[in-house]
Amino acid sequence: MKKLENSLFAFGEQVEGYPVRVVNERMVRAAAGLLFFPAVVSFMHSFLLGNFQYTRLFIIVFLVDMTLRMLNPRWAPSMIAGGWIVRHQAPEWVGAPQKRFAWGLGLLLGLAMLYLMVFNRYMGPLNMLICGSCLLLMFFETAFGICLGCKLYNLFHKEQAQLCPGGVCELPAQKKGWGLPLPQAAVLLAFAAVLVAAKGWVDRTGPLQGFDDMATLEEMGLKPTPGETSAADAERCQVPAFAKAIGHETLWKQHNGCS
Repeated sequence: MKKLENSLFAFGEQVEGYPVRVVNERMVRAAAGLLFFPAVVSFMHSFLLGNFQYTRLFIIVFLVDMTLRMLNPRWAPSMIAGGWIVRHQAPEWVGAPQKRFAWGLGLLLGLAMLYLMVFNRYMGPLNMLICGSCLLLMFFETAFGICLGCKLYNLFHKEQAQLCPGGVCELPAQKKGWGLPLPQAAVLLAFAAVLVAAKGWVDRTGPLQGFDDMATLEEMGLKPTPGETSAADAERCQVPAFAKAIGHETLWKQHNGCS
């Protein structure tokens, strides 16, 4: 297979032997992973510490990347970096139209976050919902190769999607059932039972108290005296407005070691 002549802003590649323009699924998954990691870090930094600066920065980076993707995926920074990482892997060509539709949904979510958080500094449940949706879409793309946005493509287009990742568009409809052998299902249930039992044991043993209970801190002269930290702790333990808005005031104090 060889690539045909592609214009500067043509979406996707025109590859000989394929009926529609295509993109490299291996590159797409790598790019999704490159965006997913900083997205999770910034989201958790905001959720646990109440500092939204990294999230606001990521939103701007995400929008720049998605805008370039909508023009031509070849010029998006995450696609360039992802393509370089998987450069020694054989391309897996998938249909570009449904990818563009899915990325368009991502762009709309990013624009909503730009308006709410970057420009208006709104912090609340709506942010969590939109951020959670973006994280879910990127996680399914990079972890499983499942494009959730692409699955909506067929609902809005008469022409059905072609060349889906894993060939799912061309595969016959699966038979009814979960498609999981009974022994493997039993293993999953047993594993879930182990998790429940392990959580119960961890809860009964009580939480770790952190570094304040370690004698080595005092021995090294690193543990501050109560008088030195009282004012600083009082300021540090002020619950931010976003945590109060989503009903996580107690959880925020626990995560930040505040009583």
